[in-house]
Amino acid sequence: MSESNIDLPKEGDLVVCSVTSVKQNGAYVDMDEYPEVGGFIFIGEIASGWVKNIRAFVREGQRVVCKVMRTRRDGKSLELSLKSVSEERKRDRLAAWKNEQRAHQILKVLGENIKWNEEQINTLAEDLQLEFGTLYGAFEEAAMHSESLTEMGFEGEWIEPFIEIAIENIIPDFVQIRGVFTLSSNAPNGVEAIRNALICAEGNTDEKKEIKVTCHYDGAPSYRVEITAPDFKSGEETWERVSQEVITSIEESGGQGQAIRE
Repeated sequence: MSESNIDLPKEGDLVVCSVTSVKQNGAYVDMDEYPEVGGFIFIGEIASGWVKNIRAFVREGQRVVCKVMRTRRDGKSLELSLKSVSEERKRDRLAAWKNEQRAHQILKVLGENIKWNEEQINTLAEDLQLEFGTLYGAFEEAAMHSESLTEMGFEGEWIEPFIEIAIENIIPDFVQIRGVFTLSSNAPNGVEAIRNALICAEGNTDEKKEIKVTCHYDGAPSYRVEITAPDFKSGEETWERVSQEVITSIEESGGQGQAIRE
């Protein structure tokens, strides 16, 4: 099979791999997202510093996240680096990979429910990935904005059950909304006025409704607000209410304020 017929990740991409074999000079891996592609992590790319025992860092069957360094001479395998991926980036990449795997399972269930064959399911998956970036992203958008599929030009009787299964499986137990307040005051009690406005914001915390509002100092005049809510509707409503109350409070005290939703 020629290189042109193989789908390869780009240099610098983070890829999810499964370790298949550990040798003295490195580890061989399979690409979980590229079935026809293999990879090799040289011992110098396993971890920072001197690696005395490679098996202290990798083992057969382990799932790892690596950075693509270059394509090897055979044109269908890659040289990878494990040490170049921070723990934070590893967690984020694994979470995204797991979400995508989950999305494919959900789409498979949907296909079975509406009596679609494998080709129809795969074609829809490709179309959704093309428009939304990822299949999980398509489900997420459909769950949050029911009109998103039709707005992107999709049509058919599958859309309604797609939205229903997205809402059932994708919307998290809690959602988080963030925003930034820009608050300033030249009044003698300006600092106190800003403090009171932020206290006013946090006063919207409601334990019974499982809504929590917290404010954080990012450096004057910026103050970050984070809202945790059980669903997007209540979260957005809380944001609107908090924004109005904070701006009103600071303006009544002779100051100025602006709210920006992230």
